[in-house]
Amino acid sequence: MEVGDMDIEVLGRQTSRLHAGKEFTIFDSEDAPADSRLIQQLGLGTDEIDLVASPVVLPDFCHKTKSEMPSSIAVATKNAIRPTLTDAALNCGMALVTLDAGRPSEKAVSDFYRQVVERFPSPPNWKRDLKGSEVLRAAVEGADFAAERYDLSNDELDHIEERGRMPIDDLGGPSQAMKDLPWLVVQMSRLRFGSIGPSTHFLEMQEVEEILDRDAADRLGIHEGQITIQFHNGGGVLTGQLGALYARRKSASKMLRTEMSVQRPISHLLSARSLGDVKRRLATFFVEGCPSIPTTDEDGRRALLATRLAMNYGFAYRMATYAALRDIARTSLGSATHLVVDSPHNSIYEEEIDGDAAFVHRHNACRAYPAEMMADHPAFAETGQPLLLPGTNRTSSYLCVPGNDARRSLYTACHGSGSIISEFERSGRSEADPLGRSTARFGYDGAAPKTVPHLDDNGVNEALAILTGHGLVKPVARMRPFAVLT
Repeated sequence: MEVGDMDIEVLGRQTSRLHAGKEFTIFDSEDAPADSRLIQQLGLGTDEIDLVASPVVLPDFCHKTKSEMPSSIAVATKNAIRPTLTDAALNCGMALVTLDAGRPSEKAVSDFYRQVVERFPSPPNWKRDLKGSEVLRAAVEGADFAAERYDLSNDELDHIEERGRMPIDDLGGPSQAMKDLPWLVVQMSRLRFGSIGPSTHFLEMQEVEEILDRDAADRLGIHEGQITIQFHNGGGVLTGQLGALYARRKSASKMLRTEMSVQRPISHLLSARSLGDVKRRLATFFVEGCPSIPTTDEDGRRALLATRLAMNYGFAYRMATYAALRDIARTSLGSATHLVVDSPHNSIYEEEIDGDAAFVHRHNACRAYPAEMMADHPAFAETGQPLLLPGTNRTSSYLCVPGNDARRSLYTACHGSGSIISEFERSGRSEADPLGRSTARFGYDGAAPKTVPHLDDNGVNEALAILTGHGLVKPVARMRPFAVLT
């Protein structure tokens, strides 16, 4: 099979490699090699931890300064979670939405983004969107809370990973959640329920230019010439609050650090029943580096409940964003919407790896469950869990489904290809789009959009070819952007 002019079968390199005496499962290529310094950093970050499998390194392997560990990794641990192996704020994610109308006019596109900016301004305001009781419900019920609040259908819920809800009854249920969520954390989490935001988050309009797997595309409701909306946003205030409450993280703002300097001792030390409890909690929740948290004791169960509450809140939060975009598309574009898929790329899930129970940490990487693992799923039984491989607003993006060998990467794929695209442009391996296409880039300042010329697709195709060459994903459709808010 070919992607563009590249033979994808020759791009993958040997996946199981030793580095500094440790084994890693690495998916890269000669033109997009994994950085050895970052592999060493990952090795240090997985020391003194019981691993179920070798740590996985995927394409787009890079390091963001706000994070302890590199992006584009998956690590499976046994009987313990290690917060630094994913983002401090869980359930940052992406969604793909189709429109049932044709390509909108420039005026309609401008009106769409104007309404989005009015609904989700940046910098954000201090308006409280939720009651305290609703924060608790969102954390407990996940997307089910959003479904009731925003009139989402069962079909829309079926297109959300895990149907947007992680179970908590085995960890004490709503009563324990109410006990563990501090009043101050709940009050802060009443702010900004649903948003997009600048930086790496985006809201992009695209046109489907090419169908690569007709059968899968038909099953997912994708066709050539269709208009799609792809968006990337975070999991909301509560996810960052809980991340900072149960670990001392690099990414915490000055305000959050100040808040947690008061709240963390109240939550963890005042409830201690012995000096041993105090010493253990100080060594777990108050030190840099975020040591592993065994899930076999009370502190571990509290931390595990916090991860599930954060995941649930993130699902509800992103569905609040989706519901707002659905309504704005109806009024500005005259179009109904269909949710193709919503999935997080910063997560901690309890999964089975080669017969062993594991906590799989994914950092800026998405889960890729093939069809055989979703036999009874109402939406994805025949395709597996769809996943997005975005390029940038200057290149194509891809909708994919898991490949036959996704287990090799702990059922994980990278959530983007931005670092490869940037490196290809810097090195001259990627140049201007030969057809001269461009994207209208909108900002939050209300100014007229800027015209951003496209690149060729060499960078994103390199990432796709690595994934496809190893059997991790199969491309379904290629979409090209024509407008973006970032």
